[in-house]
Amino acid sequence: MAPAAQSPQDRAGFEQQVLPYLDQLYPAAFQMTRNASDAEDLVQETITKAYTAFHQFTPGTNLRAWLHRILANTFINSYRKKKREPTIAQNQDRDDWQTGPEAFGPTARSAEAEALDRLGDSDVLRALRDLPEDFRTAIYLADIEGYPYREVAQIMGTPIGTVMSRLHRGREKLRGKLAGYGPQGRSATALA
Repeated sequence: MAPAAQSPQDRAGFEQQVLPYLDQLYPAAFQMTRNASDAEDLVQETITKAYTAFHQFTPGTNLRAWLHRILANTFINSYRKKKREPTIAQNQDRDDWQTGPEAFGPTARSAEAEALDRLGDSDVLRALRDLPEDFRTAIYLADIEGYPYREVAQIMGTPIGTVMSRLHRGREKLRGKLAGYGPQGRSATALA
């Protein structure tokens, strides 16, 4: 399907309205993909889809929620597509005979990767990442991004009761995981 031709005014309107939300899309994409490169690709694809469908956006409604909905749908569709693709042998030894570890020189780590590694050491983030995807997404959108339950339901494409159930059960699982991390487990009550 070819995108509709947009005038320079449409492009400027899109940029003016959507670009301020880019910084908010990346953390959500990273929570979904758990990989910086995949998160960047997901945000890029989301912006492309939002651009081609911007004529369908109703002015005066919540643009942030609309963008997060596109992000979530794009992630879900790519996840489903990957599950349908045939798997390649997952044995690392298969590739080791071609190149040893010395074949590639050490690569410099980006500042972003270093920062994400420091964040990854947090007990709360580790426990959040260990939750099943539906619980993790609901908690991220409601407790970290601050969306109301109704908007979380719209973004996730589920009934509000399901969101409330996932939040309740996800928070219980999160508390349980944090209790196993020692004294930091006491901070789990702040998420409730």
